Amino acid sequence: METLLQQLLNFLSIEFTVMLTAALPIIELRGAIPVGISLGLSPIHATIIAFIGSMIPVPFILFTIRPIFNYLKATRTFKKLVNKLTDRSMNNNSGKIQKYGVWGLILIVAIPLPGTGVWSGSLIAALMDMRFKWAFPAILMGNAIAGIIIMLLSHGVVSVIS
Repeated sequence: METLLQQLLNFLSIEFTVMLTAALPIIELRGAIPVGISLGLSPIHATIIAFIGSMIPVPFILFTIRPIFNYLKATRTFKKLVNKLTDRSMNNNSGKIQKYGVWGLILIVAIPLPGTGVWSGSLIAALMDMRFKWAFPAILMGNAIAGIIIMLLSHGVVSVIS
């Protein structure tokens, strides 16, 4: 029989796994919610934990990515990589943000497709010099919308499989 402490540590390690998964680029909330559900969390609990985890990198990206990119652009080793990342991010999604502003950023983050999400939205907002007071709430709202969509899809798929 497991002790209460072991049960608590197992539970917290599941939550930490979901939160860490959500903080990763590419996977983000879109992959963390199904992971949380498959690990035994309720869909709502998995969504909340994944949402929190996916928002952790946002302030760091918004405040630090430009100085980091500027530093790396000055090196021969990383100049091509940084230019490629910048060009790809700005070419794929920045038009919507330039055209629709904050609403475009919400849309870019909310669409649960590859190449969209919190990391992409934060990178584009930072590269476009969008102010934090506008970018962060837009990313938060877009991420909440994506979380609800993924939770509903994941819960439906898990229900069908079960």
